[in-house]
Formats: sequence, C-alpha cells, structure tokens
Amino acid sequence: MSERGREPSRAQLARHAARELAVQGLYQWQLTGKPISAVEAEFRGQVADEDLEDHENWHKVMEIADLALFHQLLNEVARHREELDAAIAPLLDRRLEDLDLIERAILRLGAYELAKRPEVPYRAVINEGVELAKSFGATEGHRYVNGILDKLAARLRGAEVTARRR
Repeated sequence: MSERGREPSRAQLARHAARELAVQGLYQWQLTGKPISAVEAEFRGQVADEDLEDHENWHKVMEIADLALFHQLLNEVARHREELDAAIAPLLDRRLEDLDLIERAILRLGAYELAKRPEVPYRAVINEGVELAKSFGATEGHRYVNGILDKLAARLRGAEVTARRR
C-alpha cells in the first residue's frame, strides 16, 4: 500500500516498474560499458525464469512496466549523464566515482527526473529514489539517496520545494 493507505493505481505500478528496470539497466550499463541500446535490447529480450522472485524477474517486471517510460529514462539518463553528474557531484561527501553503482544509478535517475520531468512532483521523485534504494541498494543507502535528492530538489525545484514546505 502507499503511504496514504490506498493501493497504487495500475499507472503508478507501471511507472514504478519502469523505474526499477531503468535502475537495473543503468547499473548494467555502468558495470559493463555496453551501449545503452544493447542494454535495453537485453532487457526486452529476456525470457521468463520461473525460479526467480517476481521483482527479480525482468521479464515479469517488463509485463507491467510502462515501456515507453523505461525507454525514455534509460536513454535520456545515459544521454545527459555528464550534466546529471555535474548537478549531483557538489552534493556528495565523496567522489561520484566512489559511490556504489546502484546508488549512482538511482541518483542519476532522480536527477534526470528532477531536472527534465517537471510534471513529476519532486516528492514523488525522492520517494521513488528511496524505494529503489531500499530494494536494490546497500542497507542504509536509502538514507543517503534521500539526503542527496532532497538537496538536489531544493536546487533544481526551489519554488516547488518552498511552496510545499509552507
């Protein structure tokens, strides 16, 4: 259930699944150095593996994901990587290269959504980042992701953040 006590809509589940896939794809891209188009093709070509949990089975996640959003997030984060990294780096307590690859992927995704998708409320971007870090990141990685995305939201969406906090 969502934090408001109601079940997420099908569209919300589809967007969340797209973000899950995008984070996993960005992780793979960072790890392997393969072109982002090859990474996306691998995800789209997966066959079901009944031995995996549903959330670990890319094929099953692809069945519910907003595939257009997955494509956009994966490709646009890769395309804007330098710009996103420049926005994230000053907020870190270490070098960007020293971040865990999953946390780096989540922060890049969150930075992209904050910078390039103003129709997504900043609190939704932060919440998604935290949930993704809880699912895929290190034990306390969600706290770090929350702090960085909160600072980035204040920089990139100052008016929205200020209006929300009043």
